Amino acid sequence: MLDANLTQQLKTYLANLREPVELVASLGDDEKSRQTRELLEEIAALHEDVSANFDGTDDRKPSFVIRRASDAEKWVRFAGLPMGHEFTSLVLALLWAGGHPPKVDADLLEQVRGLEGDFNFEMYFSLSCHNCPDVVQALTLMALENPRVTATLIEGGTYQDEVDARDVMTVPATFLNGEPFYNGKMELAEILAKVDTGADAKAAEKLAAKDPFEVLVVGGGPAGAASAIYTARKGFRTGIAAERFGGQLHDTLGIENLPGTAYTEGPKLAGDLERHVGEYDIDLMNLARAVKLVPAKEEGGLHTVELGNGASLKTRSLILATGARWRNLGVPGEAEYRNKGVAYCPHCDGPLFKGKRIAVIGGGNSGVEAAIDLAKIVGHVTLIEYDEKLRADEVLQRKLRSMSNVEIVTSGQTTEVTGKGGKVDGLMLKDRKSGDTRRIELEGVFVQIGLVPNTEWLQGSGLELTRFGEIATDEEGRTNLPGIFGAGDVTDVPYKQIVVAMGEGSKAGLSAFDYLIRTEPAEEIAQAA
Repeated sequence: MLDANLTQQLKTYLANLREPVELVASLGDDEKSRQTRELLEEIAALHEDVSANFDGTDDRKPSFVIRRASDAEKWVRFAGLPMGHEFTSLVLALLWAGGHPPKVDADLLEQVRGLEGDFNFEMYFSLSCHNCPDVVQALTLMALENPRVTATLIEGGTYQDEVDARDVMTVPATFLNGEPFYNGKMELAEILAKVDTGADAKAAEKLAAKDPFEVLVVGGGPAGAASAIYTARKGFRTGIAAERFGGQLHDTLGIENLPGTAYTEGPKLAGDLERHVGEYDIDLMNLARAVKLVPAKEEGGLHTVELGNGASLKTRSLILATGARWRNLGVPGEAEYRNKGVAYCPHCDGPLFKGKRIAVIGGGNSGVEAAIDLAKIVGHVTLIEYDEKLRADEVLQRKLRSMSNVEIVTSGQTTEVTGKGGKVDGLMLKDRKSGDTRRIELEGVFVQIGLVPNTEWLQGSGLELTRFGEIATDEEGRTNLPGIFGAGDVTDVPYKQIVVAMGEGSKAGLSAFDYLIRTEPAEEIAQAA
């Protein structure tokens, strides 16, 4: 199961074990069970403190439990093979079960250990999902730290009948005590915020106690990270308030147009940025959702950003880098069937539609790339573009047109997503030239039609927005309000690209530096008077 490279890597990692680890498998007589036995035997052979036995009695076959030999009440179960993106999750489960300390904030660990109540998690993942490992690893850690938490992590491709029966049409999909809990990526702190009723109040109290910043960056994507790095290097007290550090990078797979980096992936780049931010004295506040901006009353005064948990942060200069999100179709049925056939991440959810008929809506680069990737998995793809022609790069169009199971529709307007029994079963399509309508029968709709800036929370603040809702900025990233700057996809700067966002973030950071050195704090002016 493991090639020579993975075998050597795993052997190196297992040298960090401090206590014996047991692997207990429940197997059938199928090929996946044979592969599971082979994998566990290979792992056990790499270290004397790892043992494998095959007398498990769980109904899911194949599956296996990882547990510490000295504390069998704490365990995590993998159902199916955790390979692909999940191999790292398997390695971490082995290390944590073996007593190797996790690299997690001590406060979060204590919060996990102090959870009261019984939490039985089941979570479905796909091997190609780049958002799933964060959820798998968070639930694994919780289960191995608290005996009242269990986690069963299920590879959807192995348990397709179960996936269909529970109407799982997007991953990661998490259930708690048998009921749907959350669809989508969640980190440990986010899970705790949902299950620990006192988490918000604790977080708000901690944030409210912070002194005013000299620079506060709202948003943790490429633009926000670049801004903070630049201002921190100038010696200013800098903070980042991010609803999700990394932003849309977590929803981006292959990145091939970042100069100097031939290829990387979004989650990896997000991790690289977080590590870079960590090299400086930057106060990173994750899960901090901004809900209101109260600008300073006078130049040099303190701007206030109110957060969803009730806390407020104050700062002399403010950089807004809240990014953008996927645009919705805005047609009947879209919201009703979200995660029930309507999806936005082809890399995560594509494997769940193996052999089925799907549509991709959007003829730009994102839409055409999604259609190309999905055509390798699904039975048939209908690509629908509103304009008279596709807008994607020509090289992508040629690739798409070469695929035999793809139909391309231009001048097509999706007017409704239809469904039956709680699942998508088709869509209504209008020909914008002839006015004719037709129904396309299918089982999935992937929406790839551009971005919407995250600026709703800025309404009524006095900040100038364009008619598209973007923050209006000048050539130096300044807004119409002194001491407030904008950067990245949330602004009116053209070309929503990672490299552009990084450059705009750096520029906003330099502009904030220039503002601070030229502006005396309002409090000092008042005291001097």
